[in-house]
Amino acid sequence: MKAISLKGFGGVENLFLDDIEKPVPGPDQILIKVHASSVNRPDIVQREGNYPPPKGDSEVLGLEVAGTVEALGDGASDGPSRHRVGDRVFALVGGGGYAEYAVAYEGHVMPIPENLSFAQAACICETYITAYLNAVVLAEAKAEDTFLLHGGGGGVNTASIQVCKALFPESTVIVTASSGKVERVKALGVDHVIDYKTQSFADEIKTLTGGRGVDVILDHIGAAYLKDNMKCLALSGRLVIIGLMGGIKAELNLATMMVKRQKIIGSVLRSRPVPEKSAIIADFESTVMPFFANGTIAPLISDVFPLSQAADAHRAMEQGTHFGKIVLEFQ
Repeated sequence: MKAISLKGFGGVENLFLDDIEKPVPGPDQILIKVHASSVNRPDIVQREGNYPPPKGDSEVLGLEVAGTVEALGDGASDGPSRHRVGDRVFALVGGGGYAEYAVAYEGHVMPIPENLSFAQAACICETYITAYLNAVVLAEAKAEDTFLLHGGGGGVNTASIQVCKALFPESTVIVTASSGKVERVKALGVDHVIDYKTQSFADEIKTLTGGRGVDVILDHIGAAYLKDNMKCLALSGRLVIIGLMGGIKAELNLATMMVKRQKIIGSVLRSRPVPEKSAIIADFESTVMPFFANGTIAPLISDVFPLSQAADAHRAMEQGTHFGKIVLEFQ
């Protein structure tokens, strides 16, 4: 089968279209004929050699797929399984998304709503589940909370905006974005947008909240934002760190954190045990997927590339000009 392989770790020049062996579904796994996948920031980090797949998962890049059920492994049979050969499905995978066929655990596979295309469905797992798990579940979000979401037009951030507004329509959502994306972020229905290129988000949060601060912060920057993030947190506020683009080490005033009863939560989805991911996905499916089915949430697609142009798709993500998800289609 066709797949994207790596000549070595480093830049996009190491990505190439290859012929590799078609995977075989193991116990409780489903083989999916892939129609679309998507590019996520962890793919870039893995290509650079800094994010190996969990043991037993494919070395091929790609964390989510959408397509049709090709075959069922033992324990995922046509009898008890809710997925049958030929069904339209999308899935979270530990690796292997940049290929014509991919295997996923049955508990990580969901049916595609009739109103969504394969390209749209390929945008859901890695970003929307991440948004729901971290901004809502781990942060124990409530209807009256104020959210600060970093990331402008990136996939996780646009997903977080949609998820927070769908589940908590009365909440206040504040987003940081670069100058060129401010207006597009506003159009998603957020309450306030802070241009981090020209404004201090910590100062703006103080003004916007009357000095109270925000209840939940979802951050992919890490060290570079830690000090200002902590300034922004209200009493009992929760900071969830999901990325380290701005470094891994920073100083922290523990006394202030204790007095304000604040929480810092670190979170990664990919390396969680299979049963744990299955439980998260089941919760996401029952809580969030109805909003996709009724059109309240629609995946945002920035660019679509054929699989053979995966290197161009990676360049587009690294340039940071995309708004929403970058999709790979299989033609």
